[in-house]
Amino acid sequence: MKNVLIIYTGGTIGMTRTENGYAPQSGQFRRAMEAIPDLYAGQMPRWDMLEMDPLLDSSNMTVHEWNKIAQLVADHYNAYDGFVVLHGTDTMAYTASALSFMLEGLAKPVILTGSQIPMCEIRSDGRDNLITSLLIAGAGEVHEVCLYFGGKLLRGNRATKFSADGLIAFLSPNYPSLADAGITIRYNESALLPKPKGALKLQLLENIPIGVLKVFPGIQFSLFEQIMTERLRGIVIETFGAGNIPGDGGALLPIIEKAFHNGTVLTVCSQCPQGAVALGTYETSNALKRVGAVSGLDMTTEAAVAKLYYLFSCGYEKERVKALMEQDLRGEMTAP
Repeated sequence: MKNVLIIYTGGTIGMTRTENGYAPQSGQFRRAMEAIPDLYAGQMPRWDMLEMDPLLDSSNMTVHEWNKIAQLVADHYNAYDGFVVLHGTDTMAYTASALSFMLEGLAKPVILTGSQIPMCEIRSDGRDNLITSLLIAGAGEVHEVCLYFGGKLLRGNRATKFSADGLIAFLSPNYPSLADAGITIRYNESALLPKPKGALKLQLLENIPIGVLKVFPGIQFSLFEQIMTERLRGIVIETFGAGNIPGDGGALLPIIEKAFHNGTVLTVCSQCPQGAVALGTYETSNALKRVGAVSGLDMTTEAAVAKLYYLFSCGYEKERVKALMEQDLRGEMTAP
């Protein structure tokens, strides 16, 4: 029988009603799980659960919690065949992306899941998400960090939250699903990462100063100049289309140049969920390339942020970080 460790971090799936709205309560979710007979069926893997303290709404997740989750996986890696991380949906894609970089050489499934409706409610989607995630974690078909939700298994660093209230809450706009859960669980073998050789290597993250800037029509770039200090190590800029900025973006270029000389790595991602950045294709993106910005290609913003945290935490210098931001490390981007 396969052994799976459930790491319960909080989030909607385990919340209960309180006078101030839904909130997680210690011990409550374990009691809810004990009332689900299917979790103890013969086809299910054997499971244990660790409850993090404190339990958090995922909007309160930080680098500190990413480190705690990754450390728990590493500490129990040899004792379990797979892991399920129960997490709130709001920042689940950020956590999945971060774990994918932190757990180098991962040869076992790490599946993040949660729900849009708490398990305490009669129509909760949490029951199916939990059961299917446990089955996938016990099957051992995948060797990477994944996100399971609404019948789809997605690569963790390719997922992004799509809906605030729909039961299909996540999409993987630039990469196919790794598995589809219908009557059976059908794996997309060609989309899976190969099983790595060697031991698991854990890289904890430092709380590096990183920013995200979204371009919009009429943006006054000068307002952001004061954040481009020597303390800012990396910034992700969400541009239009394939990497374009407004035609009057001449105001942005000196700011980026200043950031570049300060040692800041600027990564360009697209506001379009689907497609890739191609710096230099249009005149309005060529200027970014000239002042040292790097292309995030088809990475999600979540993956780009997590990757910057990871590369700087590895201790790499700016030029090395820039080079690796344009290279595929964990399946997070389509190599040019």
